Amino acid sequence: MRVMAQMGMVMNLDKCIGCHTCSVTCKQAWTNRAGTEYIWFNNVETRPGQGYPRRYEDQEKWRGGWTVNKRGRLKLRTGSRLRRLMTIFSSPVQPKLDDYYEPWTYDYRTLIDAPLGDDFPVARPKSLITGEDTKITWSANWDDNLGGAPERGHLDPLVEKVRRESEDAIKFQFEQTFMFYLPRICEHCLNPSCMASCPSGAIYKRSEDGIVLVDQDRCRGWRQCITGCPYKKIYFNHKTGKAEKCTLCYPRLEVGLPTVCSETCVGRLRYLGLFLYDADGVTEAASTADEKDLYEAQLNLILDPNDPEVIAAARQQDIPEDWLDAARRSPVYALAKKYRVALPLHPEYRTMPMVWYIPPLSPIVDLLRDQGHDAEAAGTLFGAIEALRIPVDYLAEMFTAGDTDIVTRVLRILAAMRAYLRDITLGREADESIPASVGMDGETLYALYRLLAIAKYEDRYVIPTAHYEQAHELEELGCSITFDGAGAYENGASGPFGEASGVPTPVAVETFQALKERQTSTSQADGNTMRGRVNLLNWDGNGAPNGLFPPRDGTDAREGGG
Repeated sequence: MRVMAQMGMVMNLDKCIGCHTCSVTCKQAWTNRAGTEYIWFNNVETRPGQGYPRRYEDQEKWRGGWTVNKRGRLKLRTGSRLRRLMTIFSSPVQPKLDDYYEPWTYDYRTLIDAPLGDDFPVARPKSLITGEDTKITWSANWDDNLGGAPERGHLDPLVEKVRRESEDAIKFQFEQTFMFYLPRICEHCLNPSCMASCPSGAIYKRSEDGIVLVDQDRCRGWRQCITGCPYKKIYFNHKTGKAEKCTLCYPRLEVGLPTVCSETCVGRLRYLGLFLYDADGVTEAASTADEKDLYEAQLNLILDPNDPEVIAAARQQDIPEDWLDAARRSPVYALAKKYRVALPLHPEYRTMPMVWYIPPLSPIVDLLRDQGHDAEAAGTLFGAIEALRIPVDYLAEMFTAGDTDIVTRVLRILAAMRAYLRDITLGREADESIPASVGMDGETLYALYRLLAIAKYEDRYVIPTAHYEQAHELEELGCSITFDGAGAYENGASGPFGEASGVPTPVAVETFQALKERQTSTSQADGNTMRGRVNLLNWDGNGAPNGLFPPRDGTDAREGGG
């Protein structure tokens, strides 16, 4: 048993209101540069819908993820290594720009400079790729709130799959339709197919916390990773020629802060924490023959952080004690393994995803209330689960490879929690038969309620800080009050950048200052905010900021060489 740590996330879909705050804040933090206009590390999809990029779940077309050959061994859906090398210069199974959308802006200058006339000037949409007039026909949020669902809802790959089994299972008449929101980020898988697809070895999985990243220096822009990822959460920056993806905001995690999408989530639906897992068992679990058994196989990979044998093995692998304590308090472990209400997204892709989802129950409550029933009563809720406006078959295709029994069990637990806590809230005597009906006791169900409904900040985000011996030289480490002028480190004293480092400015603050200068200035940024380091994150490619190249006279570039 080789114990390793993995940062994971759980999202409670009952709480997502589709406000897209997570998408916007992630966009502002990570993809506000040239070449990233269409890139959304975090996006919120309305289901049913085609998703982003369009129909990304259709693996018969895109060939993402893994499959099992006749000998029971894993292989990429894209084929053998030789086959991938033969298509390295022209891969026919990658999404095109139309499957994302052609980014655009508007010709605002026409509105400002148009001469006086009898008609009103129009700000036409202009392509950010070609600069020419464009027609807006698709975007990352085109299906929002079931936009066009009666006409295009059947194009959802999961709807197609379920309809093949029962033509009447999903209907799009207005009074019978259903919807829920599905926020998506990179899954930071235990068995990432993007990493196995990369010819240059640029994609790697951090050993300390399992976050999957792209080494920008090694990336050669082959784009095989885009084909290999079944979730299509790796994007190609056409300006830099590099692949980019969600980093799980690792500079924030290293100092104990949650991801930007989690921090700004209006519904407080995201949970962050550690899993401990057996790295030696990943391949065997991913090779499970029956797709419906992959969920249990993935759960079996996750180790009990309270098990003395696991603790001893973790210590042998040099996992710090504070990380073991964080694993014991982890909300993602509790929701996925202890209470078993969080499910992985598309386990049939065999990537062992580490972003988990609690399926939605809300629509059935609304429906029962509108029909005059006691919507929170246990008997009423349990009897109505099979008649959900969101078909259980649809949820099962998304989270359990089609196993409806698992989804039904999770929904029954959520329904039992509502009914049991309703009696307590109204001052009635607790009905212990309700938790017993789902294999729990009242104390356990109440603990689940506290975690899902009223958990505090420190309960939702249990993030151990990085160690120097693991995370190497952390640039983000620093005291927040330092940046307001009353620093914790005096000039010349030892700081997080080493001996006599004075008062350092974290990269995040430099990025903000550089971005602010670039957005408010009409000329090229002069680089004065860089403090001796070149920040390419917000460089727009115009000119050469100070420090980009060594000075010709041999002086220190930080002293003004250009």
